[in-house]
Amino acid sequence: MILSRRRGAALGALCALALMVGACSNETSGSGGASSGPRTEPSLSFVGPGGETPTAADQLSLTPEERQKVKDGEYSAAFVWHEGSALTKAVESGVRKEFDQLGIKVLASTSAEFDAARQANNVQTVLALKPDLIVTIAVDPTAAAAAFKPAVDAGVKLVVMTTPPKGYKSGEQIVGIVTADLTAFGKANAEMLGKALGGKGKVGYVYHDADFWFTNQRDKAFKDWLGYLYPDIEIVEEAGFSDPARTEDIATAMLTRHADLKGVYVAWATAAEGVLAATRQQGRTDVKIVTNDLEANLAADMVKGGNVAGVVANGSTRLGENLGIVAAYGLLGKKAPELVVGSPMAATKDNIADAWRDDYGQEPPAEVLGN
Repeated sequence: MILSRRRGAALGALCALALMVGACSNETSGSGGASSGPRTEPSLSFVGPGGETPTAADQLSLTPEERQKVKDGEYSAAFVWHEGSALTKAVESGVRKEFDQLGIKVLASTSAEFDAARQANNVQTVLALKPDLIVTIAVDPTAAAAAFKPAVDAGVKLVVMTTPPKGYKSGEQIVGIVTADLTAFGKANAEMLGKALGGKGKVGYVYHDADFWFTNQRDKAFKDWLGYLYPDIEIVEEAGFSDPARTEDIATAMLTRHADLKGVYVAWATAAEGVLAATRQQGRTDVKIVTNDLEANLAADMVKGGNVAGVVANGSTRLGENLGIVAAYGLLGKKAPELVVGSPMAATKDNIADAWRDDYGQEPPAEVLGN
């Protein structure tokens, strides 16, 4: 994160993740043969929400002595999540795996269901249990700055997935941020769509139209890499959305205006569901879709050879394990990287089982495999 899929102000928080997504509605669209992107090789670098420099997850390490010191501390933790999706559960399973090895006891796990006020109440609930650390992702960064201040004041270590409270800095109010490699998401999507289209054709670009660093950089990376790798693929229409529930209408209009459209990029899986529904309703089996955040319905369509050509998965369980290690850094007083990024995995029909295991830490369900 990666990353992996809002209501009101929550849309400004995550979306993603992927999870990570929600509401208001301020959709915009444009057409007329938009350029796919630059013809010079795009950069694979990016920065975090506060300008943090990414560090690869494989640079994290704990010595045996450090692990034992954490165990001896008999620490406790709580999860204060933004929502309770399958992706979040997979991330939590990865954190719990690492916590089990470190002897960190989990006291509670809460979900705000993209409600900033509810998340603030959840913070108070878990603080009453006196945890040593909290693993979280802000529903709304501005509201979260006030909501988590009591935890900071109490000396509770905060470890953040993707979206921190506004103004919170790694090494200060939070231990660090853990997410997925955003430009790698974009490049992988470009490669999958380019391959599915044989390197040429007209496509639509359905992006997240909100000021959110994670999805904005991921969307831009797709556009840049598509233009660089596949100059014969033309983005003929761009459409922004803030509410993923509106993407079916957006895609329906796009398909109606462009009878020769052959592909669509969508910012994340929940939004891609609407695009998939629109292609099915219009009988457009020739239109290929790529997106981010592996989920069952899209994966099943992909395995069946449907419209979905590929989905970039977040490596959610690995992301969770990285959160667990960064938490240990905080408990030890060891300086953590300000932004830790793990590598996503491009999931296609050919490697869906491996991608599902990497993302969720378990075998894919029967409905995904078509059994």
